[in-house]
Amino acid sequence: MLYPLSYVSVTRCSLARFSLRRQRNGTPSAQGQRAEWESMADPLHSVARRLAPAFAAVAGRECDPVVRPSDRADAQANGALGLARELGSQPRAVAEAVLAAAGDLSDMLASTEVAGPGFINLVLRDGFIARELGAAMAEPTLGVTPASSVRTVVVDYSAPNVAKEMHVGHLRSTVIGDALVRMHGFLGHRVVRENHVGDWGTPFGMLIEHLVDLGEREAAHELGMGDLDAFYKEARRKFESDDGFKARARARVVALQGGDTETLRLWRTLVAESTRYFNIVYRGLDVLLTDDDLAGESKYNDLLAGIVERLDRSGLLVESDGAQVVFPEGFTNRENEPLPLIIRKGDGGYNYATTDLACVVDRVENLGADSLLYVVGAPQAQHLQMVEAVSRRAGWLDEHHVFHHVAFGSVLGSDRKMLKSRSGDAVKLAALLAEAVERAGAAVAEKNPEMSADDRADVARMVGIGAVKYSDLATDRVKDYIFDWDRMLSFDGNTAPYLQYAHARICSIFRRAGLERERVRTVVPILGDPRERTLAITLLRFDSAVHEAVDTASPHKLCTYLFDLATGFTSFYENCPVLRADDAVKTSRLALCDATARVLSAGLDLLGIRAPEQM
Repeated sequence: MLYPLSYVSVTRCSLARFSLRRQRNGTPSAQGQRAEWESMADPLHSVARRLAPAFAAVAGRECDPVVRPSDRADAQANGALGLARELGSQPRAVAEAVLAAAGDLSDMLASTEVAGPGFINLVLRDGFIARELGAAMAEPTLGVTPASSVRTVVVDYSAPNVAKEMHVGHLRSTVIGDALVRMHGFLGHRVVRENHVGDWGTPFGMLIEHLVDLGEREAAHELGMGDLDAFYKEARRKFESDDGFKARARARVVALQGGDTETLRLWRTLVAESTRYFNIVYRGLDVLLTDDDLAGESKYNDLLAGIVERLDRSGLLVESDGAQVVFPEGFTNRENEPLPLIIRKGDGGYNYATTDLACVVDRVENLGADSLLYVVGAPQAQHLQMVEAVSRRAGWLDEHHVFHHVAFGSVLGSDRKMLKSRSGDAVKLAALLAEAVERAGAAVAEKNPEMSADDRADVARMVGIGAVKYSDLATDRVKDYIFDWDRMLSFDGNTAPYLQYAHARICSIFRRAGLERERVRTVVPILGDPRERTLAITLLRFDSAVHEAVDTASPHKLCTYLFDLATGFTSFYENCPVLRADDAVKTSRLALCDATARVLSAGLDLLGIRAPEQM
């Protein structure tokens, strides 16, 4: 079964959230839960930590304080309502008993009040917020606590096909996977990147024969120019129209699968030239994938016979219509008949499910994976669920292992249909990225016409690529989204340029002040204005935002947080003069500016987006 995910607000303190992270991190004890809870930098978690013993004293057991943001105070503890029903008491009486048991909270809270049917309104002390922020900003992770238990996380993402160009359909897998890799690594997990490219199978017979017809030098030139689609389409055309070519292609497949030396050499040429093209796209997209992360279908070819043997020994393999299959429990077709996962076809060939099962075995037994993340489109949901079900029945995955299909929707055009080029083909990813940089260059030139050409080119690349990636990541990944150049490149709203501009504005403040940002990093801020206070509290939520994005495999949660932070900074900056303030207030506000820039930059980096210092 797939492990359920919890979509908890980044500011909600709930034991369910800690239970989820404990499950993922393999920390089963309540003691482990409390230890992680105490490490939280978010002030709401600090409040919940302090209130938890009081709730436990009243309840006679561990009890969730249910601390949430409130319009009437900084926070509200709502746990008394549920506890009162359990105890058969009045919620207000339970709330008052909790506060009595909590004792002196004045080091943290300026005031407490039992309100309404039994809510506990909580106002944080300014000094407490300032101290917490100072402590968080003194840490390299800016207050983000590491995972309580380090796991080996294998992330399967991108997965283009050899001799085919990457198109807009590969965008979501690549950027979502890259963000998850970065965030898991930031929390201290051991992350293994696996780019499961399509580099094996029957199409390679026609592709190798087409390479032979062209000549290796001409084929390498054509592929090296990035015109992979033309190469593939011509090979397909010849296969469908030329019986002689078709016969040679089929014979070449047999030779390839049989390990013929010359055929393998030609196959490696195809893979190498395609990989060179993939790397150009990856560099343009600013993702972490390298040749060392390639884990193509061919890697698992030698494992397939062993998979069949192991399934047979386990008693799971049966014959159906001449094929060897496994019938995982709970899967049926439209006629409500058991649905098979085909392991070996009637002609003796292996199915792609066999390769996916080999991936599971390799990742668990050779890489030591604790968590397997598959950043794959939503249409593959049932297939991956069946792969997981078979893997668990075979004993290759146990309760410790997380198998998570990180599903995502499609990129749509303005007509709400799959995004296509003017010719009706899928939009090539390389062309899309080039257009993004070009459009961003025009936008930057309009905003800052005095910027030098070299600087403008650098910023245009950061803004253009960042805009494309952020537009994707800021959308709940399970939903489709409409590709809109004007919206994604706008300097207003929840966009990368808006966040990047907030960062660049702060860098500009320090340039005008003639002050190095490091000079203010030991300053404990003065929170005299409500907007200073709000900004400080938002900065302390960085920890929760990162953990929630990781726990739910949802980068959009981090995007939402960063937008909230940038919006909070804008309100602060427009209402709280920085460089014109008195010295002590000026230094304090500069410290808040620096903290905001650092968190914005770190957060964008976790999304794979760079933050320019000028725009």
